[in-house]
Amino acid sequence: MLTALLLPVAACGTGGSPDDDKPSPSTSPERPAPGDHPMKLTWKGKQRTYTVHAPPSFSPDDRLPLVIAMHPYPGNADYMASISGLSEKADKEGFLVAYPDGLDGGMNALTCCGSEDDVGFVRTMTRRMLTVWKADPDRVYATGISNGADMAYKLAVELPGTFAAIAPVSGGFNGTDTQDTAYRPKSPVSVLTFIGKADPHDADFDTGLNDWRSRLSCKPVRTKKLPKAVTRQDARCADGSTTTAYHLPTMAHAWPGGEPGTMNDPHAGVDATDLIWAYFKAHPRKGT
Repeated sequence: MLTALLLPVAACGTGGSPDDDKPSPSTSPERPAPGDHPMKLTWKGKQRTYTVHAPPSFSPDDRLPLVIAMHPYPGNADYMASISGLSEKADKEGFLVAYPDGLDGGMNALTCCGSEDDVGFVRTMTRRMLTVWKADPDRVYATGISNGADMAYKLAVELPGTFAAIAPVSGGFNGTDTQDTAYRPKSPVSVLTFIGKADPHDADFDTGLNDWRSRLSCKPVRTKKLPKAVTRQDARCADGSTTTAYHLPTMAHAWPGGEPGTMNDPHAGVDATDLIWAYFKAHPRKGT
């Protein structure tokens, strides 16, 4: 299955204009409450779905952080929840998670998968999370694996002012759009990423990360050696954002940590879910 995860396909379409953010009247009603909530909206003539997870402590008065978690190709919201363990983490730490579904199992990210306006779909979903679920606009984050990781990079660039930080796992800042040196965030977005050195795409991911750092004038701060030959490289960028990259020598195309499964590697040397939430918690939107 891993071979199919990053097959290049046409990746066209943009987030559209603000006037496009008008979902059909068939948008399903939302009743914010703890637990899992399958949701749907009609975007550009097609029904789109996503799942919202709210912790037991949920109250719209609390303005909780929001994590948007995106699945690999092929995949869906349930699969992403299973891989990441983010719903369980949200229950312990008190934040909201939104799991968008790509059409036909994928999202139109940087190198894969489809031609839908997924940037516009995620933008509309996020605005609903801010207005209906009362998520904190200064603590909106995105993560994903493979196709979902590529999408996190794309959202950071094409939805300026939306995300405080992203955490791509086994994904990269690669593809046709990224060849343009002007393709970079226009507002500060910090990046935490995990790259397996046994991943056949690791060289591309490293190249993409270096391009990101170059465009944002990021200066390496330090490289730290961790147990199991894991290394962590930190850099601070000119706009005040940061980048942190974990290089995992034995991991292939996977999510570090979690229970053994199709895309989990419990022996990678770190737990991505724990590190992602700690990073997000430490990186509210710049200026807050």
